[in-house]
Amino acid sequence: MTTVNAPIRYPDVASPKVMTARAWVLVVLNFVLPGSAQVLAGSRRLGRFGLGCTLALVGLAIVAGVVYLIWPQMIFSVFTNEWSLWAVQIVLIAYAVLWVVLALDTLRLVRLVRTRPKARGWIAGFTTVLLVLFAGGAGYGAYLVNVTRDTVASIFAVQANAAPPVDGRYNILLLGGDAGADRDGLRPDSMTVVSIEADTGRATMIGIPRDLQQVPFPKGSPLIGSDYDENGTGVYDCGSDCQISFLYPRVEAYDQDLYPNAEAEGSNAGIEATKDAIEGALDIKIQYYVLIDMQGFAQLIDALGGVDINVTERLPIGGDENLNEVEGWIEPGQQHMDGTTALWYARSRHTTSDYDRMGRQRELQTAILTQFQPANVLSKFQGIAQAGADVVKTDVPQSTLAYFLDLALKTKNLPVDSVELVPPAVDPENPDWDSVRQSVMDALVLSSSKTSTQ
Repeated sequence: MTTVNAPIRYPDVASPKVMTARAWVLVVLNFVLPGSAQVLAGSRRLGRFGLGCTLALVGLAIVAGVVYLIWPQMIFSVFTNEWSLWAVQIVLIAYAVLWVVLALDTLRLVRLVRTRPKARGWIAGFTTVLLVLFAGGAGYGAYLVNVTRDTVASIFAVQANAAPPVDGRYNILLLGGDAGADRDGLRPDSMTVVSIEADTGRATMIGIPRDLQQVPFPKGSPLIGSDYDENGTGVYDCGSDCQISFLYPRVEAYDQDLYPNAEAEGSNAGIEATKDAIEGALDIKIQYYVLIDMQGFAQLIDALGGVDINVTERLPIGGDENLNEVEGWIEPGQQHMDGTTALWYARSRHTTSDYDRMGRQRELQTAILTQFQPANVLSKFQGIAQAGADVVKTDVPQSTLAYFLDLALKTKNLPVDSVELVPPAVDPENPDWDSVRQSVMDALVLSSSKTSTQ
């Protein structure tokens, strides 16, 4: 009776046909619900353990999916917190080991020597493929979690305090640092304030010319009364050449003592001086900065798979102001650019002005923000993470990452507004600061009004 009623556990081992059918049933069951093969034909204790772990993992995945739809910030919190990432990695490694044990045990229960000779290779091969898919997938997932943890730790500040929004906005200074071979140290080649509504995610990009002069410092800045304020008026005035882009390398090289706590707070003296100058110029509070090394920018674009840009005018790649030794040209029209081409699109200057280049850099930043989908990022995650760790420096705290990831998803689905502080509206050598601040305020108010009517 036992043999008849339980052919899976007590099969007719003398029948190759029965044993072959039984083998396929066990292998498929182990694929559909790991642990079930052991419950039916092997160690019930191992099977129940395997089933429990499988159902728990499936349950966690379902709960995570539901929570993501309702409260995505909670899921982001899990995947940006060091301790929760450790827990996820341990779970994935443990499940990979468990699946190896269950797959090998299933292959033992199959009794290949009792199956039809022609089926043995197929059964063993199918089991091996599933073993690689499940155990290898879980192991690779654990590796990606480890990459995530290392990347988060290398880019984002651990102990930094979270800054609140000011007037309902987060203002983030985005610096494109250029440390080319023809320059001493790093110099901000592009400066943009990304002002983001804390509730809606709507963003306004404020372009700062790198040749802006006579910049007023905000109250309390250590730059006031320093060598950068020769006349004691609280204005960036250090001689004949006081462009705002020169603050970073000069303070970094000679006056780090002006900002003694900068390094401990995830920044440096050059960045803090630049933040002070832009805060004074625009009369806004900048909570965080993001510095992108333009020398590594190409690597990040390549990791993301390129970027689509509509080029409006022919631009040289390389060469000097007389267009000698030009290495090539970026032709007008719709272009899918790799990292090197995109970098030259952002840096090319010899046939256009600095202000045209500012516009292209803003265009490229907007394209990166809007074109890259989560699926694209996930499929190239390892390369992106490595590029990010090499290219990006910021003082955004790890504790705020979940919030800003959630906010970024909102930003991505909304138009990005912009205001450029360039001639003829702004004279970079002698700016009208009341007019500059009014332009910025008008742009932010207009952005908010657009959001409220949508």
